[in-house]
Amino acid sequence: MKSKLLAVIWLLVGLAGAAQAQSQIIDDTTKALFSPKTTLQLFENDVLEGRYLLQRIDTSINNMQNERFWYQDTAYFQHLGNVGTASKPILFRVPNKIGARLGKNVFDRYAYDPRRINYYDTRSPYSHIYYVQGQRGEQIFEATHARNITPRWNAGVAYQIISGNRQIGPGVTNRDGIMSSQAVKAFTHYRSENENYNLFANFTHLNHEQIEFGGITAEEANRFLFQQATTNLDQASTRELRNNYHLLHMYKLAGEDLKLFHSFDWGSQNNIFQDDAIQRLANEERSPVFYPRVLSGLNRTDDRSAYREMENVAGVTGNNKISFYKAYAKFRNSKLDYRVLSTAEQDSTVEVYNEISNSLNQLFVGGEFRLMYKQALLSFDGEFQMTNDYKVGATAKLGPLQGRVSRILRSPSLVEQRLISNHFDWINYFNNSVTDRLEATFASKLGERQFVLLTGHFNHIKRHIYFDTVAVPAQYADNQQVFGVELKHHIRFGKFHFENFVAYTNTNEAPVFRMPEWLFDSKLYFEGALFRRALIGQFGVQVYTPTAYMADAYMPVTQQFHLQNGFTIEPYPIADVFITADIKSLNVFLKMSNIASDLTAPGYFTTPYYPGMRTSFVFGIKWMFFD
Repeated sequence: MKSKLLAVIWLLVGLAGAAQAQSQIIDDTTKALFSPKTTLQLFENDVLEGRYLLQRIDTSINNMQNERFWYQDTAYFQHLGNVGTASKPILFRVPNKIGARLGKNVFDRYAYDPRRINYYDTRSPYSHIYYVQGQRGEQIFEATHARNITPRWNAGVAYQIISGNRQIGPGVTNRDGIMSSQAVKAFTHYRSENENYNLFANFTHLNHEQIEFGGITAEEANRFLFQQATTNLDQASTRELRNNYHLLHMYKLAGEDLKLFHSFDWGSQNNIFQDDAIQRLANEERSPVFYPRVLSGLNRTDDRSAYREMENVAGVTGNNKISFYKAYAKFRNSKLDYRVLSTAEQDSTVEVYNEISNSLNQLFVGGEFRLMYKQALLSFDGEFQMTNDYKVGATAKLGPLQGRVSRILRSPSLVEQRLISNHFDWINYFNNSVTDRLEATFASKLGERQFVLLTGHFNHIKRHIYFDTVAVPAQYADNQQVFGVELKHHIRFGKFHFENFVAYTNTNEAPVFRMPEWLFDSKLYFEGALFRRALIGQFGVQVYTPTAYMADAYMPVTQQFHLQNGFTIEPYPIADVFITADIKSLNVFLKMSNIASDLTAPGYFTTPYYPGMRTSFVFGIKWMFFD
């Protein structure tokens, strides 16, 4: 697999290089006419709000070596110890989507977001190849190509691969994969000659498969045996398939003062969990080793769910120098089907499945209004599902200071309300949960050398729905409070840079929210130009660690992280040493990750019973072609 992929990469590089050498247009001074200055990108929401902001593509090497920046979401995540595995945010996040939703989100991080895709405006065809390879099988690959078909019409396509090798379990070799992910996005943007009409459209696809080993067994005395460790599952896997078609178009009736817009989304998410050999204890009851129960008489599991969602939004919007407004109506049609293997003949030629289905039609209205004057801003936003969910918020900004207050009332997800499988079966009638948030932010330069971003937040949560210690949904009766402070600070001393992120979170009044009280992430590096500015590079070290906490456990059957009270994630500083370089159109990095492995401790855990990666040498490239 690796050798074939590398061969494809170098073939693409060779073809692109040959094409560039043969067709690159140069002027009389032998300078290339096409470069990052002629390859621009924009986002659909900017155009919708009247900001036709054509930005240069990102050619920076900053954070290129950081694993958090390899995917579509750069927040801090808890995962299962390897790249591309099921994950959830570590720090508190306010829920955003109201109304019907599936509730299986552990692979969101690796999927293209249809509403946040960057579109291009290029004077010449643009391509890039992005590739990361780790010593222990960590692998990321993305190839992107975009070009203007006419001066006002651009189209492009991207293909992404994420894979990782299994580090845990008896008989594991360097070629045993733990996950394989493939994602595709195809996108286009068109604007009319008079620029009164804009259309954005894309198709996104995700095919993500993860081998489930259930973590190491709790009885394992030495928790860092890696290839010799005994695991809870032997033949289990999860597969998720997503497809989404997205369209947004808008027309100016009266310039930017009044625009009509319409968006359409049709998406599907299919999830399959299979275990072909359910392990059981050698007791009279033949109790399962890992699962809480087995509801059929079978020794294998085949659980499937299929979610479909269609959404139409129509509205008006407009903006001028001092104000912006948007009002819309939204219609959402949702359908969820479960299909669970219940009986099978011994030769597996006759199989019987239990099936249930649920459909919902929901109507929403919403809008936003902003007033702006110089460095001051005041805005109000809200969305209301008729007779049920809603979210409202208000923001005020003055110079470097910003404050926001918001409230979200939303119903349980479809998974929290109803689920059938070979191991779980529930029907719940939970009340809606409420999250109130008060947030204050200060962001500013301090002189010429420093930048600081300080955020404080207080969250009051009523009737919170969570997954309990036996991995089933529950609703917490009492109110809970979560508050904290986050600090980002960057200071420069000549060519030396020191960047820090510190997060403090207090959950003393929130028993079912589990997150570290402190989280630290520091990076010290040298940055400078070499060889007459032909090369710009960084050399440094980055250290990340959370304090001890009872992290949530993971249940692969339902794809949910859930409460547990028997395993503490101990503090463990993960230190990386890295070198990054920018050589014209080529960015490259070399990194030794987790250099302190076996020095401070034999290992660490990211999720209960899921050990993290050991020391690994990783390299990566991003090669950009502008012709």
